[in-house]
Amino acid sequence: MNATAIMDPNPTVLRPNDMIRTAIDYIMENRYRNLPVVDDEGRYLGSFGVHCLLKNVLPKAVTMKHGLDNVGFVQQTLADLHHRLVEIEDKPISMCMNTDAETVAPDTPLVESLLVLYHARNSIPVVDPESGKLLGVISYWDAGKKILAAVE
Repeated sequence: MNATAIMDPNPTVLRPNDMIRTAIDYIMENRYRNLPVVDDEGRYLGSFGVHCLLKNVLPKAVTMKHGLDNVGFVQQTLADLHHRLVEIEDKPISMCMNTDAETVAPDTPLVESLLVLYHARNSIPVVDPESGKLLGVISYWDAGKKILAAVE
């Protein structure tokens, strides 16, 4: 068995010019942690996820390199955080797309695919190594569902 045995072959995807507002809707409605980003030909470009959203709602002094280590004194309200989110919702997701996300090939052995999923701590794209096209996504949910449904 290989990666294709546990992948979702029809994942929700984003395009690099999609607005962050669109990504927020998908993420919040479906409780996604990250979504693959593809071009018009279906080639995998990277991923967009909650990490980007969280980074952009936190005060800059907290997330910048060599920023604050202790933030207990920083007073923010939910309204402050919401305001920061509204400021970026009309920007394209490409502003903080992760292009270094781990991927697997469709013929990656099952256990190796699960190990990559375990280490990545996010869903992992299954990408054709020749064309670069996204073939599917392996999430904890998909893997668990397939494992629980398996019988000898």
